[in-house]
Amino acid sequence: MPNVPNTPMLSKSGELHAGGHISLRGNASVNTAYAVSDHFGLMLNGSRMNNERNRQSFKHNLLEMGIGYFDTFGADNTRILEIYAGAGMGNSDRNYQIRNQQDALDWDRQEYLFSKTFLQVNFSSSQKKSLRLFQTNFPLNYGTALRISHVNMTSFVRNDVKQLTEDNIFLEPVFFTRMALSPTVQIQYTSGSNFGLKSRKFLTAGNSIFTLGLVVNVGNR
Repeated sequence: MPNVPNTPMLSKSGELHAGGHISLRGNASVNTAYAVSDHFGLMLNGSRMNNERNRQSFKHNLLEMGIGYFDTFGADNTRILEIYAGAGMGNSDRNYQIRNQQDALDWDRQEYLFSKTFLQVNFSSSQKKSLRLFQTNFPLNYGTALRISHVNMTSFVRNDVKQLTEDNIFLEPVFFTRMALSPTVQIQYTSGSNFGLKSRKFLTAGNSIFTLGLVVNVGNR
């Protein structure tokens, strides 16, 4: 289940970014980033989900960090290119209600620990268009992110029995639009896809990304 890629749109040294996003399935992501210079930034991301239904449940936790390069260009420096690389770790628990050989209901319990590395490229453009609502113009920022992630199980236990671990490579193209409520606060809509490049039985691509969030950038141009 992918978290929302961090797209901080950093523009100069000392800028601080923070954002929170939630999907319809209850997958919550929190992203932060800080520009340590005019071209280099650090990021810290977290994700958590607890989705319980009558016959299945899914829980996961993820923490990752990265370092990257950013630059502004174009008219008035309104276009931003960012390249980040990082690593993380997390866990996931899945429970499915199934029928056993005696035709009675039973639970299939799967518990995972995993590590993750990723490479991500962001391209965004700020304040090129505006949306007029209630006789007020709200500047729109938009962009894309392409993230490739390698996820590797470090532990896999199924119904209290250790299993062979799996790994996979995930390709995640993402598109986002931000509507500025003020010079520092924006609403963000994110949509994207998730593709597993290896054929695996358990470690497969989860749902696509469709989230709504709030982002704050302090100290930007």
